[in-house]
Amino acid sequence: MTRTALKEVKQKTCKACGGKFRPSFNSTQVVCSPKCALAHAPANHDKARKAIDQRERREIQVRKEKLKTRADYAKEAQAAVNRYVRLRDAHLGCISCDKPAAWQGQWHCSHFRSVGAAPHLRFNLWNMNKSCSACNNFLSGNIMAYRPALIEKIGQEKVDWLECSNGIARHDITYLKRVKEIFTRKARRIEKRNGEAMSWIAV
Repeated sequence: MTRTALKEVKQKTCKACGGKFRPSFNSTQVVCSPKCALAHAPANHDKARKAIDQRERREIQVRKEKLKTRADYAKEAQAAVNRYVRLRDAHLGCISCDKPAAWQGQWHCSHFRSVGAAPHLRFNLWNMNKSCSACNNFLSGNIMAYRPALIEKIGQEKVDWLECSNGIARHDITYLKRVKEIFTRKARRIEKRNGEAMSWIAV
């Protein structure tokens, strides 16, 4: 007999009953008896089911990614930037009217120059500001009021640049994914910072 064979088998804790036992037939044994093996079976089944569900969700996500178009990625990137702008301007009222930050309606992110008119500026932060849903949806941004408020906010020179900019949009999928990633991270940082500030107030 070898020394390994003579070595005493270490005790284990039974996964079913919690009692101590020495494995009798192999090192992977996790229960002390056939009775406990039957009792432990549902736990194994649940683990296996969870693992299968996770794998299926990952596979579905991969398939969805493959089916996405550039327009889908642009929509996701725009949503991420819009969310960031609303958080950035949370302390401000509507850029186009006198609704204050405390207004309880729906807040949007409004483009000074629309995505249709200037697609190359769709992610430009000078061009994007918090607006109430009424101005953004029903008054097409309420530009007559938007412009002087934007001049006050960012300065005449930047507004002039926005109005004169006639670049070409070059938003490929790699760029759009990067925009979504960056602004999702920026938004989370603001939310975390705001949460920490509120916790200090609560104390």
